[in-house]
Amino acid sequence: MDVTDLKGLNAEVKKRMDAHIEFARKELAGVRSGRASTALLDSVHVDAYGSKMPLNQVATLSIPEPAMIVAQPFDPSIMPALERAIRLSDLGLNPSSDGKVLRIPIPSLTDERRKELSRHVHKLAEEGRNHVRAVRREANDKLKKMLKDHQISEDDEKRALESVQKLTDSAIKSVDELQQKKDQELLGR
Repeated sequence: MDVTDLKGLNAEVKKRMDAHIEFARKELAGVRSGRASTALLDSVHVDAYGSKMPLNQVATLSIPEPAMIVAQPFDPSIMPALERAIRLSDLGLNPSSDGKVLRIPIPSLTDERRKELSRHVHKLAEEGRNHVRAVRREANDKLKKMLKDHQISEDDEKRALESVQKLTDSAIKSVDELQQKKDQELLGR
């Protein structure tokens, strides 16, 4: 392997770390703050047409006011399944149907619930950081093996390890920023 393979390794590491950051972003978006967000319902799956489908594939979601999400099913016959899926989700939401649309009020959060959600946010962020570190560990192991097999020089290995560490630091900083932003939403700091 020559230096171009190191660039390929670097690109692969960056791609994988970016994927973990994006996954953390989606997970954190699904954590409920006091405001309505359609991302809140991303984890809800509806029993429709003989399979479990994501809510956003069977209904149009909109936010007519800050504390309300409205779901309008493409097929009104699945309204009961839609309502059931939201009630059974662990989001603590209580939708009401008028036959055409499903109104989902977003209740305000208690201080206790905010702290609980904040702990959950910290756990999700730590998982994201751990995934990033695992990518770093794999890359470092590959670099050490390349050096041992005399595919790269010690200088190349040193530069590549530094580059991987810079990518890791940047990715962890991104996850930290996502966590702080979500904490500010939840705790109003």
